[in-house]
Amino acid sequence: VSPAFLYKMENPGTEGKQSPVNDYELATRLSYFLWSSAPDAELTDLAAQGKLHDPGTLVAQTRRMLQDPRVRRLAIEFGTQWLHTRDFDQLDEKSERSFPTFAALRGPMNEEPIRFFTDFFQSNAPVLALLDADYTYVNDSLAEHYGLEGVEGKEWRRVENVRARGRGGILAFGATLAKQSGASRTSPILRGNWLCETLLGERLPRPPKDVPVLADEIPEGLTERELTARHSGDPKCSGCHLRIDPFGFALEEYDAIGRFRQTDTAGLPIDARATLANGTALDGLEGIRNYLLTERRDDFVSHFVRKLLGFALGRGVQLSDKPLIEDIAAELRTGDGRIATALERMVASPQFRDIRSR
Repeated sequence: VSPAFLYKMENPGTEGKQSPVNDYELATRLSYFLWSSAPDAELTDLAAQGKLHDPGTLVAQTRRMLQDPRVRRLAIEFGTQWLHTRDFDQLDEKSERSFPTFAALRGPMNEEPIRFFTDFFQSNAPVLALLDADYTYVNDSLAEHYGLEGVEGKEWRRVENVRARGRGGILAFGATLAKQSGASRTSPILRGNWLCETLLGERLPRPPKDVPVLADEIPEGLTERELTARHSGDPKCSGCHLRIDPFGFALEEYDAIGRFRQTDTAGLPIDARATLANGTALDGLEGIRNYLLTERRDDFVSHFVRKLLGFALGRGVQLSDKPLIEDIAAELRTGDGRIATALERMVASPQFRDIRSR
């Protein structure tokens, strides 16, 4: 029950000053950042020798640890928590009557983002590959769910050239599309809100308490889009809905468990065209992807850096962290902007290596 055993204890800096953590504490910070676990023997030995504070050694250890299978924990603890798909395999909110195949697919849909993020970190992929990757990871059941041909057996594999089939990147994960949907229907509102807040970092006000909840079942004669538009017409709600609904409408080609579709549950053709409040026209997932990669690229990269830095530091990002975020984001926007650039800058930063006074 010793607190020093149960918790990651660190000695505070000198009164009114910021000072370096000791080598053992730095080893712990690095290990819990990349592996969500205690330091291994190599890290501990370097800490005992007082070598971890050497910038070259710290970067070399970061590169070594990224190639270790334990980096899968970074994919889970950061990647899936960021996307809100962590423990998706336990999701039981879907209608069994509407989606009888979903229960068997929860496990594979949960695994896809984990495999994607693990490869993302280990292969030193460009940060923008989160949006425009033309590959994904599937087994036979998930490939069948996605309509990807030629995948046999339960072994997981990387499949290339999937954007032509409506997949690729975090926008097309079945887990994200299904999580931001209702029990028996899609939800343009949930999906649009998720994109604005999670991917772009926009702060949206909570809906008024007296706004009625949309029905689980779409009334006969209405499409999901028409039902949403009727709800969004409330003057108290229209301001936010003008920002979020177009993103959700552009994702209507995917049903409530992430399958690509051309007609809705009533057999009516899907209309995935939408216009943002600034006049930008979107057409389906590719339209959103292109918009994020061009007009909102800087916003996406900056917010991703902000979320990753907060995870690395194990605390909320503060105003004093803004210069570091801006510097890393600016560096990622030059060249091919690979993820190792962000990781190495973070672990070498004063925020990661130092501790403030009590």
